[in-house]
Amino acid sequence: MELSGGQKLEAYRRMLRIRRFEEEGMRQFKAGKIPGTLRASVGQEAAIVGACLAVRDDDAMTGTHRSHGHPIGKGAHLDALMAELMGKESGICKGRGGSMHLADRSVGIISESGIVGGGIPLATGCAFSAKVRGVNQVTLCFFGDGAVNQGTFHESLNMASLWRLPVIYFCENNGYAISTSVAQSHGQSDIALRAAGYGMPGVTVDGQDVSAVYEAAAQAVARARAGDGPTLIVADTYRFDEHSFGMVISGPPYRSVDEVERYKRDRDPIALYRVKLLEHGVNERSLAAIEEEVAKAVERAVQFALSSPLPRPDTLPDYMFNSPLEGHDSSIDGPERN
Repeated sequence: MELSGGQKLEAYRRMLRIRRFEEEGMRQFKAGKIPGTLRASVGQEAAIVGACLAVRDDDAMTGTHRSHGHPIGKGAHLDALMAELMGKESGICKGRGGSMHLADRSVGIISESGIVGGGIPLATGCAFSAKVRGVNQVTLCFFGDGAVNQGTFHESLNMASLWRLPVIYFCENNGYAISTSVAQSHGQSDIALRAAGYGMPGVTVDGQDVSAVYEAAAQAVARARAGDGPTLIVADTYRFDEHSFGMVISGPPYRSVDEVERYKRDRDPIALYRVKLLEHGVNERSLAAIEEEVAKAVERAVQFALSSPLPRPDTLPDYMFNSPLEGHDSSIDGPERN
């Protein structure tokens, strides 16, 4: 299974959209326009886009605390995403989700989570729902190498295997859980081997090669749709920036400057793919047109977000679950709101 001609250009477009969106997000964060914190996936674009292109628009997806790239990888519009980062009412979650809790049902994203491994059981439940309802949908579940040591990972994979659920567990292995390396936190560092304990395929792929990721993900999706159950894919990738933008690690550095610069120079997934496209006959003008289009889209998103209003304080309880139990005296909760 290979990317088609149109998909190849779309892969480049979506990777570039992630990169430029997050670069601009970091600039806006430094300017004080984005509250809270910001965790960028710069360097991991090929893993995200390769997996997302293998699923349909109506397939479900869960993300992580590093998840601006995931909705973009699945085709989401940039305006509402940038507004959400800025906490604006026009954001995808009305400014209530922020950087780590985006959800966009228009592209099938049911949840992103600030809890490490928090999306894994949600994806498993979503896949179970699809099977019970008899719909031919799969769920794509993103998580990092640190989440593999959470109990939710083991419980979910075991259950998904027993019930042959249509779910793809996709580990973005960037080598570090904040500042702890895989070698320091895993009894054995080959994460894909864990799949054997649950009777499902485990695949390791070069996460800097969008075509290789797509091929692995497409095979897993076909397997899931055929009723053959889940797959664990481990995409070896790399985070160019710190765990959190502006974060300072005390003590000795957990990775060297040379290591980071080597990945940026030799393993940048967008630069690698651009060279490959040119080698396969894609016109330079076509790539330049995509680059200009993406730059304008990001600029529009920033202007849209900056010009959008903040939520009014009196709307704070809106969109929250509040259903009084039978016999419960709701008057103790305070005065009614009109």
